[in-house]
Amino acid sequence: MKRVLLVLLVVAVTAFVAFAATPIKIGAVVPLGDITGDQSAKAMKLAIDEINAAGGLLGRPLELIVVDSELKPEKGAAAIEKLATVDKVDFFVGGMASSVHLAQIPVMKRYQKITIWSGAASYLCENAVGPDADWYFHLHPWDYQQGASYGLGWTELAEAYPDIEIEKIFLAYEEGGFGSASHESYLVLQSQANQGEGAWAAVMGDYMGVSFKSAALGGGDYRAMLQQAKAYDPDLFVWAGYDADALPMLQQAKEIGFAPKFFVGAPPGWPAHFGDSPLAEAVTLYGMWAPTINKVSPTAEHFWNAYIEKYNEEPATYFAPLGYTNIYFLAEGIKAAGTLDKAELIKALEEVEYASPIGEVLKMSPSNVIKHQGFTGQKILQWQGGEQQVIWPLNLKTAEPIYPFPSWEGR
Repeated sequence: MKRVLLVLLVVAVTAFVAFAATPIKIGAVVPLGDITGDQSAKAMKLAIDEINAAGGLLGRPLELIVVDSELKPEKGAAAIEKLATVDKVDFFVGGMASSVHLAQIPVMKRYQKITIWSGAASYLCENAVGPDADWYFHLHPWDYQQGASYGLGWTELAEAYPDIEIEKIFLAYEEGGFGSASHESYLVLQSQANQGEGAWAAVMGDYMGVSFKSAALGGGDYRAMLQQAKAYDPDLFVWAGYDADALPMLQQAKEIGFAPKFFVGAPPGWPAHFGDSPLAEAVTLYGMWAPTINKVSPTAEHFWNAYIEKYNEEPATYFAPLGYTNIYFLAEGIKAAGTLDKAELIKALEEVEYASPIGEVLKMSPSNVIKHQGFTGQKILQWQGGEQQVIWPLNLKTAEPIYPFPSWEGR
């Protein structure tokens, strides 16, 4: 009996050592100094821990290796090179800024590892990836997809609330790849609207775009741009930048007395506790997710509770549930394929339908260029009483829109 027990013990120890010694390596590149990257990485680690606690995949544990892109193209590209050659990862995940991703794509093409990318909205990135990259899976909506969904949203809001009038649009865009691509997309949408076509036809009578240097990239003085916006007097003021721009831009808008009818922010993520500022009240935002989605999605509710329990902080950016989705989408594909064979795994990922914490089922389909595009639109939200409320889609609405944007007096 002792000999049998000894043999069983040796087998168990050998199996444990083998499990621990042969991880499936996942390499993530995110900007850790930005809330989007910080919370995305934490959410990925949460997903990794949950999967490993349940036994891993294919009898092996998952290992997450995170490298900071620092929001710098050269750092992001070097990170992909390191993950491929030094860490020898099996997969690439992560992402945020389009300008960084443009520098990473040539390196990714060299190695052609299966990539599940949760960031980068610029169509320039899609063009750079090209139609033949069957190893590339993109989760975040492209800029033109987002633009179309916003146009539909504002049109439906104007129809549902007769006092809401939208005709003049002003876009303040950061001068990097993310913002510039957003401006170019708006120009296309304006051209379509002028011909009575496209999602913005009913709400974009006129458009103006002005660039600024983001505080995340060494800028932070928005006064010249804000003065131009004030003179233009838009119905819809939208800024496309990063979380570091959010409060300073509001403070400077208050300073010059600029209070448009809708003050809309479109960064990938917002500062933690942004809603606590009195300046945040009635600021509208574009986003893929809000905590109120917990009420309609069991996956979102589980993610929210598990993230808070693990990190003692609330997710404050949709890149947190996107990061979680990033890992689980890959995991579902590996489980379905039953192998890490590239061709078999690509086929399996094409068929995955994952009920994500974003509140939508993630299923790949072609976009304008690439074969594997995930989510295709965003939601219109509004800060009210310190919380993000959904004001569109109307069937997911959690609050009535505050309109017009209140004056700065008293806050």
